[in-house]
Amino acid sequence: MSQRPDLQQRRAVLEHEWSRWVPRLSVPGARPGGTAALRHEVTESWARSLSSVDPGRDSAPAADGGPVHQRWRSSPLYRPVSALAGELRSIAEDAGFVTAVTDESGTILWTCGGATMRRRAERVNFAPGGRWDEQAMGTNALSLALRTGRPSSVFSAEHLVSALHGWVCYCAPVHGPDGRVLGVLDLSTTWDRSHPLAMSTVRTLVSTIEARLGPEAVSRPGQVRLTCLGAEQAERGGRQLPLRPRQLEILALLALEPDGFSPERLRAALYGDRPVTASTFKAEVSHLRRALNGGVSPRRYALTAPVSCDAVDALRALEQGDTDTALRLYGGPLLPRSEAPGIEEWRTRLDVAVREAVLASARPEHALRYGERAPYDAEIHEHALRLLDPEDTRRAIAAGRLTTALRD
Repeated sequence: MSQRPDLQQRRAVLEHEWSRWVPRLSVPGARPGGTAALRHEVTESWARSLSSVDPGRDSAPAADGGPVHQRWRSSPLYRPVSALAGELRSIAEDAGFVTAVTDESGTILWTCGGATMRRRAERVNFAPGGRWDEQAMGTNALSLALRTGRPSSVFSAEHLVSALHGWVCYCAPVHGPDGRVLGVLDLSTTWDRSHPLAMSTVRTLVSTIEARLGPEAVSRPGQVRLTCLGAEQAERGGRQLPLRPRQLEILALLALEPDGFSPERLRAALYGDRPVTASTFKAEVSHLRRALNGGVSPRRYALTAPVSCDAVDALRALEQGDTDTALRLYGGPLLPRSEAPGIEEWRTRLDVAVREAVLASARPEHALRYGERAPYDAEIHEHALRLLDPEDTRRAIAAGRLTTALRD
């Protein structure tokens, strides 16, 4: 039995296979001879896709279950996308794009665009009901965004399916308030209409959609939503749970550390060296357990009830490189009034992680947004000024904040 080729051999095989399908056009990163090196994420996607997708297929398969109209109406993305429909249509028609929205499985639920581009898209079933997940349609921007949870673009012959070699696609995943990917927003057009601002446009539109998502986007039976970044509240079914500050601290710690705590460690995380009786500590845990309908395990304290938490979602977004979502969720320091040692440790960890992500970002919007919550952080304002174009009117905002920070 032959051994499985290593990554370098597999990459060479894929690039050879790719060269059979690549069109004779000038593509970014092209080598002499008209072909271009595959990006790592594209290589890996091709390797996964070739076992299930024929590069010679002519269109995307239809999703099971027939028309998707009802699925679209019941999608958590329906309301915020409908509110932006006019703007999405205008962008698509003016720039010669087709706009599409999928669900979390990669099935297209809604599209818009000019008649000519929509007809071209429909030839490959880039239309409601078409399946664009990796198993169905191989390497494409929608499948990459769904898999990675990050914005993706795929140009021309980076697509596995040769029928898509005339296209370029830009898309970004839409995350719910609990961090789950609810679907993707995609802008697609022919390769010769590619534009460097398309990805920025997609990111901005997704941020707007995410900001308009309602509670139905995270609704699961009995789920508690803990908001602890710059706030201190827990809700279930739209009603606030009657939790005292100490119980909110316990809930936040259990959400942030799903493996749980021994009683001794949780007590130290809450009280440090303060002399607090065992009965007082146990009473706080018991009250939280009752509020969660028994959702805290005994002996080793851990959550057994569904709880979503903005701090957990922000950390997950940072791990995925999604600074947009992290900043949208970051309403301020973790439980800002808490002096519990465990909360203070997590507060510092979160603050540093968000700040470092902003300083590592090449997008001035991130520094400007974070700067609203960090008025005395001169380094953030200097970073914003370095990134902003000389003619950008937002420089005045960053300059004013920097002046105030240096003055104080």
